[in-house]
Amino acid sequence: MSHVGVPRGTVRKRRSLALLTAGVLTIPALAGCSSDSEEASRAVPQDIAPAARDRVADGSTVNWAVDAMPTTLNAFQADADTATTKITGALLPTLFPMDAAGHPKLNPDYLESAKIIEREPKQVVLYKLNQQAVWSDGREIGAPDFVAQWRALSGKDSAFWTARNAGYERIEKIERGSDDLQVRVTFAKPYADWRSLFSPLYPKEITGSPDTFNDGARTALKNTAGPFQLKGVDKAKGTVTLVRSPRWWGEKAKLDSLVFRVVAPKDRTKALADGTVHVTDIDAATANRIALALRDGSNGQPLTHGPGADLTPAAALRSWALAHGSDEKQAEIAQAAREANRKAVVAYGAEQKALRGYAVRKSLEPAYTQLALNGESGPLADDRVRRAVARALDRQELAETVLKPLGLPAKPLGSHLALAGQPGYKDGSGALGDQNTKEAQALLADAGWTQGGAAEKPKDTKAGSEAEKKDAEKEGEEKKAGTAEKSEKADADEKKTDKTEAEEKAEEKAEEKAEEKADKDTDADKDADKADRAAAGSDESAASRAEGLYIVGQDDKPGAGPARSAATHVLAPSRDAAAQSIALLRQAGAVSGDSAAAKVTAQDKQPGGAAGAYAPVGTAAPAPASVKGPLGKDGKTLTLRFVLPSGPGSQSLRGVGDRIAAMLEKIGIGTEITKVPDESYFKDHIASGDYDLALYSWPATAYPATDGRPIYAKPEPATDGSLLVEQNYTRVGTDHIDQLFDQAVAELDEKASRELMKQADARIWAAAGSIPLFQRPQLVAVDKKLSNVGAFGFAAPRYQDIGFTDRQAAGSPADRKK
Repeated sequence: MSHVGVPRGTVRKRRSLALLTAGVLTIPALAGCSSDSEEASRAVPQDIAPAARDRVADGSTVNWAVDAMPTTLNAFQADADTATTKITGALLPTLFPMDAAGHPKLNPDYLESAKIIEREPKQVVLYKLNQQAVWSDGREIGAPDFVAQWRALSGKDSAFWTARNAGYERIEKIERGSDDLQVRVTFAKPYADWRSLFSPLYPKEITGSPDTFNDGARTALKNTAGPFQLKGVDKAKGTVTLVRSPRWWGEKAKLDSLVFRVVAPKDRTKALADGTVHVTDIDAATANRIALALRDGSNGQPLTHGPGADLTPAAALRSWALAHGSDEKQAEIAQAAREANRKAVVAYGAEQKALRGYAVRKSLEPAYTQLALNGESGPLADDRVRRAVARALDRQELAETVLKPLGLPAKPLGSHLALAGQPGYKDGSGALGDQNTKEAQALLADAGWTQGGAAEKPKDTKAGSEAEKKDAEKEGEEKKAGTAEKSEKADADEKKTDKTEAEEKAEEKAEEKAEEKADKDTDADKDADKADRAAAGSDESAASRAEGLYIVGQDDKPGAGPARSAATHVLAPSRDAAAQSIALLRQAGAVSGDSAAAKVTAQDKQPGGAAGAYAPVGTAAPAPASVKGPLGKDGKTLTLRFVLPSGPGSQSLRGVGDRIAAMLEKIGIGTEITKVPDESYFKDHIASGDYDLALYSWPATAYPATDGRPIYAKPEPATDGSLLVEQNYTRVGTDHIDQLFDQAVAELDEKASRELMKQADARIWAAAGSIPLFQRPQLVAVDKKLSNVGAFGFAAPRYQDIGFTDRQAAGSPADRKK
């Protein structure tokens, strides 16, 4: 496991990509809205073609596409991924799976009951197991399995290679109850999220020793307790095959077998057409192909899309003329091109015909996309600049960009810690304020970023600052200083954010002829720039694939934006989060309902947030930056490095990034968009802090007090001078936020714990290190005759209910194609 700032061997809680994948969220209320009570929000319903079990045929095999072979079947190891989550969900006990509203729900297949029976002097939870629950070797599931898993994950024995242990370290002891079906768990410290423990539950044969825990469950699970059991793992074919378990005591699985098959995202349209998969996540482009196939199948008209569809009559006539002309060489070339096009049209038509057998099931994934602002150094170390960035964003527009074309509700997310429809969801974005260009510009002006600031001589304002050192070196050397100032101005001019040719002509007029940057906006140079960046990123290590945390957009909505100027990292002094303006804290307190917050004044209640919460009252907003170019300070332009993934599945994310860059340009912030390979995006840039702005996603959770803390915890300095950031890759946090998480995780009153989480969320908004944008779309292509499978949303699949509603469809893909 690679984790920047964390010493080797440090155990951390890693959020499973099970949500996206165990990497990916539901809809919130409009930005800026808030109330004193919990919002009555509704999740977007799942889309799984539900059918009663008596309508589902017994037998058959379903092939389910996954991105890659699982590197381990141990869900508690660092390299567990989406495939791990899907497979173990069908094989092992999950005691409290999430329901359709994102709430943990007791699983009667394994538990008769589970509840807190004592709160004082210590918390005690009593589990009563289903008396029929057994492992596949016939042994009863019982206290020894709970004890072994607790010892392996408690963090006390470093010989166990674990990536998550949250909650297990709070357990004092586990013992048998009044009989073998009772497990009594006593906690040394109260733990509100106790339902998150022991899921999945592994048999003691796996968790009982470091050797079996570390290596015994990586490629095999001999003892299972689910509706399916593992038959085999074939790395050569890229398949993991599960078969119906004869030991399963619950409702019998409808399928004979379930095969998880590796299919790269780019190959999924062909795999569907070939009939080699029945279920697969898809992007918007494939979803559109299926929609067109269904439309074309009903109208009986020739295809108006695909290869050759854009060929004009004139071009067709010219092609025919060349193919039948007297120039034999030209005729041969034209005939070959026409034949290749004919074959492509036939193949495309056959694919479209095959795609009519599938339906696109869509919902919102239990994961959200955020804009991360790295507050460790540079301009974003100043909380005023971070808040200016946040208030420049039209989050409604960004949500519509991704979700509206897919026919999904497009509302920006209002919480870092819950999704719409989940218990405890409340829009806390009012703690920061809604979109307001003038307020954003005023914040930047208050932070010292002004028009013409890029041409100014660095001021001696900070002891030990870079400006002070430069001034000391140049003291008394007026001539050199003047030369340096001219050089800085010329350099700043070169680094101005690129504009369209129309804007440059209107603003620069005759001066633009003297600038070398005038040719940079040509298409040829843009292509060269992309090539250079791709070459620069080609050597980055592919080992980061094991991280499993980077989640990119699945929909195919490309976006093109203007090239950006080179990034300038201004080492602005870090601002302690405790020094944020009192007015901002008052606003956060008002949104969160925190009684400890400062008293809210009438001014704070004005529309759009407290007037003094963002910049001192009376601060004049600078002229629109879209007219005058990027702002500057101490001879430096305000330019942020915006890192985005370059892979084919990330078009939508890049489109969002381009829109954000345009919004920031309006307030005078330039951006340099750097595109890097997907495999290195997370480890080499996000986790290492090598970015100013970035887009990535976090999965939803039913346990925000546990799962949210490492993401928003205040970074702590290590002995070697680095930062211990856990999973807080924005490097922005406060002691108060940490205290609220600590209080919530120890609060056994569920309602009180949620209120503490709302207060924490308001302060996370106010710190402006992470700006939630929207819940990710979930698009799944499914064989039209399959039921109880598709876009599950929050809920965990019930694998035993999946099957074909048409008995004639219950066969292999090849049989069905015939």
